[in-house]
Amino acid sequence: MLAPEPFFEPRGTPFSEYHRIKALGELGHRIDLVTYPFGLDVDLPNLRIFRSMRPPFVRKVRIGPSFTKLALDGLMLLTVARRAMAERYDAIHSHEEMGLVGVWLARWLRIPHLYDMHSSLPQQLSNFKYSKSGLLRKIFVWAEGQMVRKSQVVITICQELQHTVIDMGVGERSLLIENVMGGDVDDPPTRSPQEVRAAWGVAPDAPLALYTGTFEAYQGVEMLIEAAAIVARRRPDARVLVVGGEAPQVEAAKSKAQAAGVSAAMIFTGQQPAREIPGFVQAADLLVSPRIRGTNTPLKIYSYLRSGKPIVATDLLTHTQVLTPAIAKLVPPLPGPFAQAVLDLIEHPEDGARLAAAARAVADDKYGRESYVRRTAQAYARLMDPGARPALSERASGNAGGKRVEG
Repeated sequence: MLAPEPFFEPRGTPFSEYHRIKALGELGHRIDLVTYPFGLDVDLPNLRIFRSMRPPFVRKVRIGPSFTKLALDGLMLLTVARRAMAERYDAIHSHEEMGLVGVWLARWLRIPHLYDMHSSLPQQLSNFKYSKSGLLRKIFVWAEGQMVRKSQVVITICQELQHTVIDMGVGERSLLIENVMGGDVDDPPTRSPQEVRAAWGVAPDAPLALYTGTFEAYQGVEMLIEAAAIVARRRPDARVLVVGGEAPQVEAAKSKAQAAGVSAAMIFTGQQPAREIPGFVQAADLLVSPRIRGTNTPLKIYSYLRSGKPIVATDLLTHTQVLTPAIAKLVPPLPGPFAQAVLDLIEHPEDGARLAAAARAVADDKYGRESYVRRTAQAYARLMDPGARPALSERASGNAGGKRVEG
């Protein structure tokens, strides 16, 4: 498995990789994970982790495209090559941009390849405001086409990505497996909800909204600050607890909150261990997702659905693929409507209880772990049985043989 991320870190794609590996291990597969030289080692069944070399002076890697990632990917190729020569593998499972390496390596080794599609690479350029270069976008479109069309199986993690693969003409080789486990991990939190409130100076009876996640621009943290200022004017007792963000991002957000006159109401915790997040969720009265652009469903939404807490989210495809007005407050991505939705749930807790109960029922019905593991097993049944998957066209596959090498 090729994962060009810090593994493990408590954020989007590493969480998705964590649960994919966990399911595969439970299904009896053995996984050699090649990943970056950053992150926490985790103990999962049938998993070995092989880390690439660390470039000089690099201590961390930010989310999204960057020259640092390019250097890390180059060094990761050396580790991939060493593993390919040291072992005889049955399949290659690639994440994000390593799918391009995966399809070529699988062709060389004459084994099948699975591409785990967490996002659209061209869309990342706009989500992260990385570049407006038309040439770079064409390169990303080409790379994505290679990864999708030359893989024997493609896993998509949301309906919009499934539509993307279908529009590329290879929907018959794709399987939608939503990240229903979200940011869940096995270890229980060390602090109770009451202890969480006390640790961050939140009164037991104070209305508390919670945001968890990264501070990338598309997440809408700046919009949340503006909405919190509106909430604070009407409900000065309300608090917004913001969990996540790297230290420089947190300091910048605190400065913006102070400029908006809401520093007393907004509490920034910085990054917290993944095991502690459920404690924060249970300490809150409502959960918010202020994302302002993008189409992938945030992983936290699935955890939010199971939480028994009402949700406020922006009325964008990134949320509406999963959320409906029957199970969440959905509003335009603007501070005023977002603040009003938060205030409505604070002042009408019975509406929040109704939404939370409906959300929990939907989670139990559609987004259970049993379905996740079953569909992961289906993906690998297709991958490992040439007769169970559509053949690649000559144009898509080149000369890739379908032969399997036993490990």
